[in-house]
Amino acid sequence: MKTLGADAIYANNNNRNFVSKEKINTDFRPKGKRPKDYKEQQKNRAIISKERATRLEGNFGKDKEHYHLKKIKAKTPQTEKLWIFFGIHVANALEIGRRITESHLQKIA
Repeated sequence: MKTLGADAIYANNNNRNFVSKEKINTDFRPKGKRPKDYKEQQKNRAIISKERATRLEGNFGKDKEHYHLKKIKAKTPQTEKLWIFFGIHVANALEIGRRITESHLQKIA
């Protein structure tokens, strides 16, 4: 079964309908009356939320260190946003490159 962790802002009706139809587990807070297996669902939501936060925050922390995003000394807010934008995109491009290389190396081996 697929699993999705997302911020509460994405727990709208359209997204809830989509994940229900596609049988995707989420960490969305349930609406309405509590189901019989509420405790189990609550544990699963906590695991999903923790994993999402760990990966997301850990990745931001790593990128801030590696790409010196903590040390931005831009003079205007627009320039600061631009530096952050390019820092994140460079990090993503390098990650894609690493994954492609890994994939090729696994095919060779």
